[in-house]
Amino acid sequence: MDDEIQLFSDGEGLAVFGDHAAVERFLVSEGLPSKGRGTRQLGSAFGGAAGIAQTGSSIAADSGLWLKVTKESAQRIDRIGLRKSATTGLDTGVLKGPKGQIDGFVEFAQGAGPLRGNPAQLANIAAIMAQLAMQQAMDEITDYLATIDEKVDDVLRAQEDQALAQMIAVDFVIKDAVIIRERVGRVSEVTWSKVQNAPTKIAYTQAYALRQLDALAEKTEQKSKIGDLAKAAKEIESKARQWLAVLAHCFQLQDGFAVLELDRVRDRYPEELDQHRLGLRAARKNRMEIISESTERLVARMHTAAGAANAKVLLHPTTSREVVHARNHVEVAVVDFHGRLGIERDQDALEARRWKDAAVEVRDKALEKGAENIDAVRRLGTETFDRARSATGKLSGGIAERTRRRGGDEGEGATEG
Repeated sequence: MDDEIQLFSDGEGLAVFGDHAAVERFLVSEGLPSKGRGTRQLGSAFGGAAGIAQTGSSIAADSGLWLKVTKESAQRIDRIGLRKSATTGLDTGVLKGPKGQIDGFVEFAQGAGPLRGNPAQLANIAAIMAQLAMQQAMDEITDYLATIDEKVDDVLRAQEDQALAQMIAVDFVIKDAVIIRERVGRVSEVTWSKVQNAPTKIAYTQAYALRQLDALAEKTEQKSKIGDLAKAAKEIESKARQWLAVLAHCFQLQDGFAVLELDRVRDRYPEELDQHRLGLRAARKNRMEIISESTERLVARMHTAAGAANAKVLLHPTTSREVVHARNHVEVAVVDFHGRLGIERDQDALEARRWKDAAVEVRDKALEKGAENIDAVRRLGTETFDRARSATGKLSGGIAERTRRRGGDEGEGATEG
């Protein structure tokens, strides 16, 4: 008898179903992880999904595994040759091989498997995979928030600030709802009534945090004296990470609510489940784009400030160095934040930062040696300013291009209407 592995991929995760031993052999043969933080058993996730339990023993819940798709694993998955479902957009497939030789898969069994022709069950699987991906993202943000210092924690607990107080209240409500969901297996009327107004409050806090980041970015433009610029840079360095943490917390709560929302739609409006999943995915992507634009504006302004400071390095070496260091710390915080949220960022800008770190170190050593290296320092300051201007241009160009595309899309929609 042949072993059979059923595969489903939505680009963010891969769900693998089959005999436990066959699944293990398949993952090993493809160099994919079977354990670790990026993997989840599918048994409990499938417990409350209507129709899944009736799909047959070949897709038993206790033999399913979900794993997060990384850049490396995506390349391995592409080689398998899955085919896209016109119904859900999932990449699906069934692979077969002689029992005991799962590492020798040779057949893509088109049309096989109990789920291939069942749109409702495919929609259920797609929704559960989306929930698992969001739960994974929530765990990663929890890890991120656990690394923040006490100052950030104080900001998150600043009850006198109405926007932050609302977010903390929503956090309690959603966590309670998630615990009840895990026990009951669904989102009841009572549970839903407690959380259904949460998105408005979360969005309010997110908008507030974005405005705070934009205000920080504008501080550098208002300073012409190097001393004032250094003071502003230090303030941005101390506060930027705090507001990034608030944004991360908002994003985590939005994912938590989306998990509950998919359960609710599955229970009340199952025929809309797949379209609702796609709508949530589009909305999530839009939120990431808005956050990315705001944080990139902040980094671009800090690059400009560092360039201005480098231009005055001979007259104000210590103060200039403070501005550059502040810029470096802010960018490291933003890069870390982007990574936790899964935001892809221009690597050229990161390379520019690394180059400037090295440049600052060389410049400082040159200053220590004395006046004989003044010409070299002057050239280095000029080159560093040019690199900073180039990096800022790339970030600003990316933002402008996204704004142009967004404006174009809205314009086309208006014309069609």
